Amino acid sequence: MKKYLVINFMFLSLILSAQDQLKGVVLETSSGKEMPLFGANVYWLGSSVGAITADDGTFTLPYKFSYNALVISYVGFKTDTIRVNENKYIKHVLQASDELDAVEITSRKQATRKSYLQASNTFTVTSDELLKAACCNLAESFETNPSIDVNFADAVSGTRQIKMLGLTTPYILIATENIPAIRGASQAFGLSFIPGTWVESIQITKGTGSVVNGFESIAGQINTELVKPTTDDKLFVNLYGASSERLELNTHFNTKVSDKWSTGLYLHGNSHQEKHDVNDDGFLDMPLYQQINVMNRWQYTNPEKGVVSFINLRYLNDEKQAGQVDFDPDTDKGTTSFWGSEMNTERFEVTTKLGYVNPEIPYQSLGFQTAFSHHEQDSYFGLNVYDIQHNSFYSNLVYNTIISDSRHKVKTGLSFTYDHYDELVNTDTYERTENAVGGFFEYAYDNLDKLTMTAGVRVDQHNKLGFFVTPRFHLRYTPWEKSALRFSVGRGKRSANIFAENQNMFASSRQINIANSGGEIYGLDPEIAWNYGVSYLQGFNLFDRKADVTFDFYRTDFQNQVVVDWENPYEVNFYNLEGDSYANSFQFEFNYNAFEHFDLRMAYKYYDIQTDYKDSGKLEKPLVPKHRLFANASYETEVKNNSQWKFDATYNWLSAQRFPSTDLSAVAYQLPDETPTVATLNLQVTKVFSPKFEVYLGGENVTNVRQDNPVLSADNPFGSNFDSNFVYGPIYGSMYYGGLRFRMK
Repeated sequence: MKKYLVINFMFLSLILSAQDQLKGVVLETSSGKEMPLFGANVYWLGSSVGAITADDGTFTLPYKFSYNALVISYVGFKTDTIRVNENKYIKHVLQASDELDAVEITSRKQATRKSYLQASNTFTVTSDELLKAACCNLAESFETNPSIDVNFADAVSGTRQIKMLGLTTPYILIATENIPAIRGASQAFGLSFIPGTWVESIQITKGTGSVVNGFESIAGQINTELVKPTTDDKLFVNLYGASSERLELNTHFNTKVSDKWSTGLYLHGNSHQEKHDVNDDGFLDMPLYQQINVMNRWQYTNPEKGVVSFINLRYLNDEKQAGQVDFDPDTDKGTTSFWGSEMNTERFEVTTKLGYVNPEIPYQSLGFQTAFSHHEQDSYFGLNVYDIQHNSFYSNLVYNTIISDSRHKVKTGLSFTYDHYDELVNTDTYERTENAVGGFFEYAYDNLDKLTMTAGVRVDQHNKLGFFVTPRFHLRYTPWEKSALRFSVGRGKRSANIFAENQNMFASSRQINIANSGGEIYGLDPEIAWNYGVSYLQGFNLFDRKADVTFDFYRTDFQNQVVVDWENPYEVNFYNLEGDSYANSFQFEFNYNAFEHFDLRMAYKYYDIQTDYKDSGKLEKPLVPKHRLFANASYETEVKNNSQWKFDATYNWLSAQRFPSTDLSAVAYQLPDETPTVATLNLQVTKVFSPKFEVYLGGENVTNVRQDNPVLSADNPFGSNFDSNFVYGPIYGSMYYGGLRFRMK
């Protein structure tokens, strides 16, 4: 009998503890819509018991009858204190701060938000920030962000690549709603496959990411949240046109099918069919292209049962033509009459997300994600042929709970990935299958007053990389008010897709050499690196206006790396690292609300990236500026009669960059050791006529800076000195654009 009493008592305790959890959601108002507010601080007044809102704005924290005042705050918003007399679901909308206070001066909400409370160095780029530039696709979404570098991969394909901490996209985990999205076959062009209007927000994490999202992240993580059918406009139209005769149309249709089901149809199309050769070298300054991109998104929400799910169906067709102006693919393909290139991609993907929150025990949740994609690219570059077919499957099961109270959170789960690659490189076929089964555990301690810590570890069994352990750690400490001192360390491991990630090498006459070291990935061993970082954020008032400064330093140490060696102008060599390879990144950033509705952002960045090359010794990584200066200024007028003006300017200055060696080239094609410095200026003005309609005009590189001779040996593209990979600055010159946005709620 005693045994049964103990069991019943434990069961009753569990029920009571389940009832002693308060849950709710924190929202903001953006463009007339209520949107989830991620990273808001929610805590009981007079205690250290609190929580931080999740991606969907929800929170859960312990409830006691003695707790009667709930404080909700976020930087850039008014802090609210809510009286709580009973344990019931709370829905609260924070208002942007725009009033003076006797103690603190606040400003309107920031388009880029930094958290003082998260353990990781993560900041959120909102849709307001994305609208400061044309933002036609994800590759163009970082022009106003000093933490991400954007440049062209070569002078032919028009492909933009991004860098974080001085390292390119293969070392950055790029995800869509926490599902790895741009990897494998999509590395080269994948950033241009995500239209900017589909993006609701972007979370950027510097340094090593979470173990929940996999083992490949080394330099950082970029997660893109897409617009939701339940919160997006019923109808949205964005029409864009540029002086280069680039045209683009984005249209969203969203509807509520039933009480629980909503769906959205998202259509994107772009086209550029005009030939431009501003520098008269006989090559197109930008490729001809057209893209059709369609996504059907379904959302199911059942708050009574704690269920929310998404299903995405997506189809993409992307066609590009580049090369000499006189090239005609119908007659010149495969010949030496004119040099030309075509890159045609077809992609289909299905992704699902299922989230369940236990209505009885709200701090317990279960999430399951799956993604399947079929990616096929057929391409040639002059006489070089490169085709790739990539089938990929990803699944991830995540369970969330707490230990004792909401200060101690746990995530654990299992993941499975499958990738099959079939590649044709000229006349050689490369084929491989990779699969991995992994498990992870992550513990987070959250004391909102002073300390937040996240410690995670995952173990994976990979058919090519073997069994390995991935540890990661993040720590945030608040030494005084409005400050955050962070430290992170973690390990990453990945297999290098040497052809897909370096497609720019095909736009040259270089011979491709792979040193077979006996590894499992086309004879090469996997890449392994440790990333260490420290960051300090301090908010303060300057001349009675809000400001903050950030200092951060990150170092990436490669234990092994697949070195891409460009130091012989007639070859590109791939081999495993013998010696040292590291990337040091230092950044200083200053944000200041100089006066009402005027924000200023300035940054300085320093890179020291060096690698031991087999035949050349230790050298700086080519075409990476040591120094970068960045400045962005934005101003908005007061909203009057629903009408408003918005102005934005972005300045970038890049120091000299090291050219790969051309000492062995013919004298006519030898380049200096370093590039000139480069400075560019982008401008945009937006007129908001009403919440439904706005028009924008802008200019990129308005000072008309152009690189001289971006294509080496352009007069003899089938000769041994032809190379389009010495790109350090703009090729086309100034480009002006305009567009309109129309929305129906």
